[in-house]
This record gives sequence, C-alpha cells and structure tokens, in this order.
Amino acid sequence: MNVDLPRLGIGTAPLGGLFEEVSEEEAAATVHAAADAGITYFDTAPRYGHGQAEERLGRLLPSDFEPILSTKTGWLLRPGSKVEPVWTERGIRESLESSLTRLRRSSVDILYLHDPDDFPDEVRTSAYPAVRKLRDEGLVRAIGFGMNHAGKLAAYVAEYEVDVILIAGRFSLLDHDALRTLLPLCAERGTEVVIGGVFNTGLLADPNAASMFNYRPVAAEPLARARRCAELCTGFDVPLTAAAIQFPFLHPAVRSVVVGCRSAAEVTRNAASFRHPIPGELWEQLAAEGFVPPELLPA
Repeated sequence: MNVDLPRLGIGTAPLGGLFEEVSEEEAAATVHAAADAGITYFDTAPRYGHGQAEERLGRLLPSDFEPILSTKTGWLLRPGSKVEPVWTERGIRESLESSLTRLRRSSVDILYLHDPDDFPDEVRTSAYPAVRKLRDEGLVRAIGFGMNHAGKLAAYVAEYEVDVILIAGRFSLLDHDALRTLLPLCAERGTEVVIGGVFNTGLLADPNAASMFNYRPVAAEPLARARRCAELCTGFDVPLTAAAIQFPFLHPAVRSVVVGCRSAAEVTRNAASFRHPIPGELWEQLAAEGFVPPELLPA
C-alpha cells in the first residue's frame, strides 16, 4: 500500500454529532489536541453529521499540518438529512468530489466504500471499478471497504484486490467476530487492517457510565463482562481503555486503530492509553477469562 498508516488515528463520527452535539469550540480543541499529541491519521465520512465532520476537519486542521486522511464513498448527501446510496461510477466520483470540497483537499489518502453490505452486484459492476479508477488517477492513494459486518467484509476481501479495510466493532475485548475469517484472510492476502469501535460504543471506555453496546442499549451480559474486564485491568494498574486500544495489535494483520474522540480530554486519555505499558500477565489473565483469544497471546 502506498500509505504508511500510523498506529493510532482519530475517528471523527463524534465531531459530526454522533449521540450528542459537539460545539465548534470543542471540535477545534479535539482536532488541535490530536495534532499536538502527534496523531497524524484522521478517519471521516460524509455520513458523519451529514458532512459536518468533514467540514470541521477542513476548517480546523492546522494549515501547516499534513495528516493522513481517509474518507468514504457510496452515499450522497441530499438537502435536509436525506442520504442516497450511489454505487455508479458517476455517483462514486460525485461523492468523493463533494468530500474533497468539504475537506479543502485536492486528494485523500484512503477511500473506503462505506457499508456496501446489501449492494454486492453494484460493487462488482460499477463501484469497485470506480474506486480503482480514482486511485489510478491519483485522487486517492489507497482503496478499500469500511464496514461493521466481518463476514460480508471478508467476502469482499476474498473477491477484490484492496489495499486496506476498516472493520468497526468486531475485533475488541468483547467481540472477536473478525478473527473467524476476516483477519486470517487479510493476513494471507497482505491487506492492511484498520480497527474501529474498540470501545464498542463506549462500553469499554467506562462500563459504569455507558448505556450502549454496538449502537444498542447495553444488555446485562455484556455490561457484566465489561465490568469484569475493567476489574482485571485495575488489578494490574492498567486503564481499561489501554487494554481496549492495544488489544487489536495482538493480531499481526492489524496496522492501525482509530478511536472516536469528542473532546481534547478524550484525545489526551486515548493517546496515553495507547502508550501505557501492559504486562504479559494481564493479557494471560484476560485470555483465561475469554477476553483475549489464547492464540493471540504474546510469545
């Protein structure tokens, strides 16, 4: 792949108002804190706040700062809050061009086809050839798929040559679904993997405050599991957020983790969690209780 992805990146769905609004001042502080922390990868999408996340990145990124940017295509924003799926070559190009306008860029580093779960025929006939053409033209440097369902994403990786994929919420301390087929396939094909949703909609950020798990109200079982995971981490003086952020790197196919942040404080916490030492004994304890697949334990 022609993009050297950093290990830690920022996901910008919160800057688009996911779950609650973020003020312009808070958004600016978040972006500037990331730059100050040395974070140089930002992932965004037109559907994050109906273009708001992209617009904010375009306005708020320092002018002398050249980060790696990934955005997504396959959906066009329409007046009001309407979003239209577009998988034709013209629609894919129009989606990217509108993103570039909002981002105030002439190109982006990575373009993902965004949630094409129910459009395999359209991907085959037009959308995938379209993003390959955009890469050939130099408007993007790398192409892939960004999705939430590991099985359908694995089917796309098996069929198409892609540089990188983003899988959200399916490879975490609480959810190992991507390990079944997707991650081994990516390792075999040399496809780089970006992991999002490592907190599973906030549950692994703070189990005592979270009300959601994978975008739905949290049930008793995952809540109890998250609290037990936090208890184990506390026994080793390790923040739960540190284990959650670093867990995906136990798999060799994983190149980067993107973490959604809505404040400067969250950026600071997550950057520190990314660097926090984790003893092998904690990984072993987490494996013993099913949070870490044993085959991923460090040698």
